[in-house]
Formats: sequence, structure tokens, C-alpha cells
Amino acid sequence: MTKAQTAGFSAARLARLDEVMKARYVDSGMLPGLLTQVFRRGELVHTGMAGQMDIERGKPMREDAIFRIYSMTKPITSVALMMLVEEGALGLDDLVSTHIPSWKKLGIYASGVPTLLANQPPSFITTPPERPMKVVDLVTHTSGLTYGFMMRTSVDAAYRRLKVGEFQTAGGLDTFVEQLSTLPLEFSPGTAWNYSVSIDVMGYLVQKLSGVSFGEFLRTRLFEPLGMRDTAFFVPPEKIERFSSCYQPDEGGGLKLQDDAQKTTYDRPPALESGGGGLVSTAHDYMRFCRMMLNGGELDGARILSPKTVALFSLNFLPGGAEVAQMAPAGTFSESSYDGVGFSIGCGVNVDVARTRLPGTLGEFFWGGAASTAFWIDPKEDLAVVFMTQVMGSDARLTLRRDLRTLVYSAMTESLA
Repeated sequence: MTKAQTAGFSAARLARLDEVMKARYVDSGMLPGLLTQVFRRGELVHTGMAGQMDIERGKPMREDAIFRIYSMTKPITSVALMMLVEEGALGLDDLVSTHIPSWKKLGIYASGVPTLLANQPPSFITTPPERPMKVVDLVTHTSGLTYGFMMRTSVDAAYRRLKVGEFQTAGGLDTFVEQLSTLPLEFSPGTAWNYSVSIDVMGYLVQKLSGVSFGEFLRTRLFEPLGMRDTAFFVPPEKIERFSSCYQPDEGGGLKLQDDAQKTTYDRPPALESGGGGLVSTAHDYMRFCRMMLNGGELDGARILSPKTVALFSLNFLPGGAEVAQMAPAGTFSESSYDGVGFSIGCGVNVDVARTRLPGTLGEFFWGGAASTAFWIDPKEDLAVVFMTQVMGSDARLTLRRDLRTLVYSAMTESLA
């Protein structure tokens, strides 16, 4: 039997996965290139590549290419936080102000607009929250925080004005947290879902409670034990040849360069180590992370989390078992736009397969990145999938994830669920 057959896959159908994704997304000019890995039953059963990692230099996609994973950083930060929860350093029900005292008087936006004058703080009228923010609100994006790119409210306009969360923020995570202490929340914690800088705040908590920088914690406690040698907040000189360029859709069709891999700011450590979107990684490294989670928190002798803690990632933490679509304000950005999805610990989670209208399994957890990367972990099927590419702002981002999911599950010949 082939490796694919042993793992319950059809080799021919896995080949079809590559053919369809290449024809639909690479040959059409929607993506520069792609790299897909499928792991099941203890084996890496499929690696598919197509296209280029650097169009300008004619560099073909390679298996060890390094990618900006943006929001696929969030599950890694969430694991780091849960490591400290396991050690008793904090609890999910803790008030955030217990660990960030300057946040004790955070209010909810009522009125006001950000000032346009330099060096003058925004002026807002606020009302008290229904309850204080808890750590679980950060974990689930129900904190009331937001992102500046949302373009929806006066609060996110203030984020843009103050450049909240930018990688080159002088003073790093400490400055970032103090900036947020001067701004109102968009809603009372626990009452709505809004994609936000919440996971960056979790990175700050990891840094504060561990006593080492966030990047150092990740390197020594996660990346080195798991053999994730190419995952970091920047790309060192000796690895820059493996760094993929990033693209965006061109108004006239096709793609245009968004960030040249050979002229990038990722070639140096950032001032702010963003737990919400700052890491670069490889398909190999991210699959190592997925395999650890798929294996109940341990990989090759390195125990990161307890199996019971890992099981929490398959549960919906939203109030009353709500779905993201039911709690998100109109116009809210998300790496998941379909029904049937709840939210666990820094990840989306499948809570109603029928409502997603896609093949899948209850309890599978997943997320994606702004440059169209994606992953999911399906514990019941003993399956993990990692997808890498580099295109920002593509309308095909959610469609390609739909197609990828459909093609992977349709290649299965045996179900364990």
C-alpha cells in the first residue's frame, strides 16, 4: 500500500487537489504560487507545490520557502498563553486589569472623534462597561478592542491615528498596551465578536508573566522544543534567499508586488513582537505546530500542553454557544465568513457542519492569515492541513480555502469520525 492509502487517502484524488488548485489559482494569475501539506495518521501523506515564490526573480516555489503567516500567528500565541494558564500564572476568568492595572477604568465608546492634531490624545465620551474585560474575552475576540484597518468606527480611526499595533512601535508591547489604556472599547466585553488586537495583548501578558520577551518565550518554550527552526519575527540574512515575496491584486488584472523579499523590513527584528500577526514560518514548521496539537500537546518527546488543554481548542467559547456570524457587527472582517463557526482559543471552530455547507467535522479548529495562508486541525479525523501562499487583499482568499477544504476531504477514502 502507498503512504496515502495507509492514511486513508486516494493518491489520484490528492493529485487532483494539486491540479485543481494550480489551474484555478496559479495558472489564472490569482496566486504567484502555493504549497500544500496534508498530514494524517502519523504521516505527511502529501506535499503539493505550484508556481513561484518570487515572480520578479523567477524563483519557483520550494518546500522550505519562508512565508509571512500574519494571523496564523494567533494560534501560536494562544498556545503560549495556555502554557502559562497550565502553570497557574493566570486564568481565563481573570480580569485583564489584574495584570494590566492601567486598564481598570476602560469605558465603552459613546461619542467623540479622534483629534487630527499631532501629539494631542483623542477625546471621547464613554460609559461604564456591563462588566470588566476578562482574559477569555481576549482569547475569543469579545473584548471590545478592534483593529485600525476596520474602517467602521471612530474608535478604529483612533487606532489608525495612533498607529496602534504597528510592528515598528517604539517601546514595543509596553507602549502598545499603554496606548490602548487611553482609548475606549467599542462594546461591553462579552456582548459582541470583533476581530481585534486582543491576541497581541495576550502576547504582552505572556511577556509580562514569564519575565522574558515574548519572542524569547516563543523561541525557547515553543519553537526550539518543536524543531520549528525557521519560525520567528524576522528573517536573518542567511535565510533571506528562502523568503517569499508578497503580492496583491493589480487593478488591471494579475498581481503586483506588495513586499519584495529582498528589500523587506522583515530582514530585521521588529520593535513590537506581534502575537496577532508578526511571525514568519515555513509549511514544515507550521505543520510541526499542528502535529503537536493533533497529538494532544506533545511531539517527539516535547510536551507543550496537556491533552485536556488541547481539547479546549475544539470547543466553542462564545457566550451561549453563539456563532461568530451571530455576534459580529455588520462589516466586521474575519478569516472565516461562513455560518456554523464558533470561536475557541484564538481559533475558529466548527460547531455545525451543515451550516458551513462544506465537508468537515465538529470540533475541527482553524484559522488563516492576511496573505491567504490557512491551516486546520481535525482531531477526530487525525488530520492536519497547512496551506501557504503570499497574496494580500485577494477576493479569492475565502474561496480558495473552501476549495482546499473540499478537495482534501474528497480525497479521503476512510473516515474515523
